[in-house]
Amino acid sequence: MATSRRDVLKLAGLALAGSSFPSIIIPTKSFSGVNSETLKVGLIGCGGRGSGAAKQALSADSNVVLHAMGDIFSDKLEASLAGLKKVHGDKVKVDDGHKFIGFDAYKKVLESGVDVVLLATPPHFRPQHLTAAINAGKHVFCEKPVAVDAPGVRKVLEAAKLAKQKNLSLVSGFCWRYDEPKRASFGQILDGAIGEVNTVYNTYYTGLLWSFPRKEGWTDMEYQLRNWMYYTWLSGDHIVEQAVHSIDMMSWAFGGKLPESAIGIGGRQVRTDPLFGYIFDHFGITYEYGNGAKGFHFSRQQANTDTSYMVESLGSKGRAMVDCSKRVHEITGAKNWKYTGPASDMYQNEHNELFASIRNRKPINDGEWMSHSTLIAIMGRMAAYTGKKITWEQAMNSTEKLGPDTYTWETAVPVAEVAKPGFTAFS
Repeated sequence: MATSRRDVLKLAGLALAGSSFPSIIIPTKSFSGVNSETLKVGLIGCGGRGSGAAKQALSADSNVVLHAMGDIFSDKLEASLAGLKKVHGDKVKVDDGHKFIGFDAYKKVLESGVDVVLLATPPHFRPQHLTAAINAGKHVFCEKPVAVDAPGVRKVLEAAKLAKQKNLSLVSGFCWRYDEPKRASFGQILDGAIGEVNTVYNTYYTGLLWSFPRKEGWTDMEYQLRNWMYYTWLSGDHIVEQAVHSIDMMSWAFGGKLPESAIGIGGRQVRTDPLFGYIFDHFGITYEYGNGAKGFHFSRQQANTDTSYMVESLGSKGRAMVDCSKRVHEITGAKNWKYTGPASDMYQNEHNELFASIRNRKPINDGEWMSHSTLIAIMGRMAAYTGKKITWEQAMNSTEKLGPDTYTWETAVPVAEVAKPGFTAFS
């Protein structure tokens, strides 16, 4: 059975309807007439993903401008600004007075008169920045993951609740949730096409990523910030920072059901050079969902290895395959189905729907599920780091807080120590 364009649009509507729209909408800003006044955007975090998000935000609406930018590094901000001007020209209206550098740059962006903020700094800072943005009454695009530890997740959940109360849109950077083939595929699963889901197997196998050798004059803080992916306090480790996409799709297949526990392995087998900080290079986690249902997650970042980026769901009536690399979306079993609809620019869809929600005064709020997906990944890291079975309650109530409370270039950063299963304690 093929999926028609009408079916895709129907599923897209259902996905939005499931984003917890309030029944009574009270806009936080009064847009006159047809709601066509200029929306001012602020970018917080001007690296590659932040620059991409800004490009998509400026393409999402005919009357939107980039008004302010903030980053810890001036070279990142200037490179991003130059690139965005080449693409969007007059929509980029960031003068010298609206370019903010430093650890408090996010505060200045929020105070600059923006309506919408794009949060794309290293994940460690996300709970702090998101809370400040919602408190300031801003609509938010929030990159994944939303935190690196449980206290951060709890903070994000509180911010998401406040966003609902304030009727603010909060759109997640879990981009596959905005991909039409994925919406159609997981929509089929949730509609019972494979029966009761009892097993979800998912992978994120990839190679090496970028790194920057240390330069003279860099403090430990600057060095780690420029190589943030390799430090757990900044990234959450690659299971949280990158492979969380596959974990999020696993959670999607289970209908948002929370795992009861996680147990697994992980280590630093190949990528052992100090250049790569102290994160692991592979993980293998088993999640138990109750009633015998299990999720199996495997991820690695190792050079010269085969890649795999897929989610396979097995149910009582069939099998669903979603392969992100091969663009396969199909179901076999009691019901055979294959996605044959249009391709989708999921990154652009995120922003199209964010700005449409603002214009239409129908806020989107992805806060709860994006927080839960992040914590499921953190829970897997906890299990691998400690070598212990970690329950959902333990993970959610964990007191482990990664990283310092205050930041300067001279702030002492966490000691680069690789976790040792059986010795690293859970807290």
